[in-house]
Amino acid sequence: MSISDRYRQLASDIQAYYEEMKDVAPSDEGAELRMIGKAALELKELQDSVGEIPRIRLESQLTPVLLKAHSHLDRARLLLDEQGDEDRAAEVWELEQKIYRLLNDL
Repeated sequence: MSISDRYRQLASDIQAYYEEMKDVAPSDEGAELRMIGKAALELKELQDSVGEIPRIRLESQLTPVLLKAHSHLDRARLLLDEQGDEDRAAEVWELEQKIYRLLNDL
């Protein structure tokens, strides 16, 4: 799977997780949900155009976006940990790991 395809899949996964979390607690939009939403928005900006980025520039253009999204997810995970919601924190950690793997392959 190409870097572009993996990026699109990652953006879709994080957006789907955000929608799932929103459905579980729609009236209780806490800071952790906002952070996951911010991560989804960061990745969505390049989701459609990532395939048009020349391979030589992928690293320089994707790395800052991926690091910002990771930072938002990390904050959400820490908030979930503080609230004692280890299951959701573990799910967010899995999303963070996908970002790490993509960054390593860049």
